Amino acid sequence: MKRDSRLSGVLHVLLHMAEQGTPMTSDQLAKAMQTHPVVIRRILGGLRDAGFVHSEKGHGGGWTIARDLAEITMRDVYDAIGRPSLMAMGNRTEAPGCLVEQAVNAALDSSFQEAEVLLLARFGEVTLAALAADFHARMAARSPTTAQEHIHG
Repeated sequence: MKRDSRLSGVLHVLLHMAEQGTPMTSDQLAKAMQTHPVVIRRILGGLRDAGFVHSEKGHGGGWTIARDLAEITMRDVYDAIGRPSLMAMGNRTEAPGCLVEQAVNAALDSSFQEAEVLLLARFGEVTLAALAADFHARMAARSPTTAQEHIHG
């Protein structure tokens, strides 16, 4: 089963935008993310609707972060991208006739629900400012040449 990496990708894009400090075009962001500009525009369009990013057309235009990084949590971004499924696992059959499978499903469902509550709570505690600070700490721990290479990788 393919994992959904949209949240990771969007957070990555937002941190690149924050680091740049100036408007970035969809083409620039697509290059940094190794994807197509249309994918970037689709993702950032939803974030624009949520008020997290802003776009300007024309020369010198592009995408910018519209709010302070300390005001945006991972939960906010997760919600803005449509709340994709957090669990890759699921029940073999949703409405089984077998009583054994019903017992298994009940245990799995309650476990998945509890895990999701905890995960979403944690997402609500982590701001983009905290992610940016972590990035800067990691960059400071590297040599200047190696750090510059990892900004774009």
